[in-house]
Amino acid sequence: MSTPYPNLFLVTARKMIFAALAVLALAAAPFMAQAKPLTITLLGTGSPAPNATRFSQSILVEAGSGKYLIDLGRGVTIRLAQLGIPMGKITASFITHSHSDHLNGLADFWMTGWIGTGYGGRTNPMVLYGPKGTENMAKHLEMAFSENTRIRHADEKEPLSGIEIDAHDIQGGFTYEHDGVKITAFDTLHGDLIKPNFGYIIEYDGKKAVISGDTTYDERVAKAAKGADLLLHEVAYITPQLMEKQPIYKAVAAHHTSPEEAGRIFSEAKPALAAFTHLVVRLAGEQLDLPAAGVILEQVGKTYDGPVVVGEDLMRFTIGDDAIVVNGDKGQYGFRVKLH
Repeated sequence: MSTPYPNLFLVTARKMIFAALAVLALAAAPFMAQAKPLTITLLGTGSPAPNATRFSQSILVEAGSGKYLIDLGRGVTIRLAQLGIPMGKITASFITHSHSDHLNGLADFWMTGWIGTGYGGRTNPMVLYGPKGTENMAKHLEMAFSENTRIRHADEKEPLSGIEIDAHDIQGGFTYEHDGVKITAFDTLHGDLIKPNFGYIIEYDGKKAVISGDTTYDERVAKAAKGADLLLHEVAYITPQLMEKQPIYKAVAAHHTSPEEAGRIFSEAKPALAAFTHLVVRLAGEQLDLPAAGVILEQVGKTYDGPVVVGEDLMRFTIGDDAIVVNGDKGQYGFRVKLH
C-alpha cells in the first residue's frame, strides 16, 4: 500500500511500504493528548544556502513549563512568529557549534525578542549555552548593537534586563535541568578544526529525543540515541558530478553524514522514529533540490529498514506515552508511530 506522501515518509525502507511497522493514519486512530508530552518542532531544516522553503538550522523543544531552542539559524524569529510563540517565552537556547548557519538568527532573536510587543516581550536576560567562544560572542554582540540598546531603552523604555545575555561556554557532558527537563551536550565530529561540536540529548518524563547536530559518521550519536523515541540527524547528498564541477562540495561532503552512513547509525541506535534535518542536498546546482526527499529515502534504504522521515520546516513531533505523532504546520499530513 502506498503512502499519500511518498517523498515524506518511509517505513521498512527496502520494501517501500507504509503499514509494515504499525504506522497508523491519524484519521483511523486519533491521537489522545498525553499529560506530559515532549514536543519538537523543526524551525529550519536547510543549510547555509539561502532558501525560502528551508531556513537554516533551528529546533524548538517544548516540555514541561519550558521552551528551548537548539541552534538559532536564519529565520528563527519568523518561524516562532508563525507558531505564535513570543520570543520572550524561550527559556534557554543551546548552540551545537559556531558555524554561521546555526547562529545567523541569534542577533535577530536577541534584539527582536526584547521589543515589548506580543512577539517579543523578553524582560529577563537571554540564556545561552554553547561551545567555547559563546561568552565572547555575546559580549561583542552587546558592544556591536549598543546604540540599538541605548535608543530603545531611552525611547521605548524597554527594560535593560531583557537585552542582557546570560551566556555560558560549555563542554561535552554538560547537563542543563529545569522543571523535569534534562538537556545534555555530547561531543561529535564535524571536522578536525570544528571543536567543540555538540549533539544534544533531551529527556523528559521518560521520553527521549536526540539531535545529532552537524557531524560526520560518528558512533557516539548511535550510543547517545540507543532506544531513543526520536533521533534527528543531519544528512548530506551531493552528486559526484557536482563535486567534480565545484570542488568546494568535496570538502562540504567530508564534513557531513551521507544517507547510507546515517542509516547505519539508525540501525545501531534503533530509535522508534528517525528523522532527517539540516539537508545539504545538491543534485545539479547551488540551491537545494526540492525533490531531494525521494533521493535521501532511496539512499538510506540501502542500510536501514526502519521508520524514517525527511524533515520539513515546521514539522512537529509530539512524543506521548505510547506514540509519536507527526504533523505539518498546515495539517497537510498527519501520522503516528507506535513507541517501543
